[in-house]
Amino acid sequence: MRAPVAMRNILQQFLTEALVVSLLGGAIGVALGLAAAAAIAAFGTPVKYSIGPVLLAFGCAFATGLIFGYMPARKAALVDPIVALAT
Repeated sequence: MRAPVAMRNILQQFLTEALVVSLLGGAIGVALGLAAAAAIAAFGTPVKYSIGPVLLAFGCAFATGLIFGYMPARKAALVDPIVALAT
């Protein structure tokens, strides 16, 4: 049986990876959304920018990464560390 510290470390590594990837995706999505709004504004349509949707997008990206990253991370923490890191 493996020590709980090793399981926690592997779980943390996989969750960190999932969250970084989803937050990067959220940042790209927000940037594309702001670029689209700027393009629309360039054609004369009034656009109102607010921080609420930006925070909501980051919150959704974070929650998605956490929810859908937890189960694979937990599964990886239960197997041999060499096998988990090789996949």
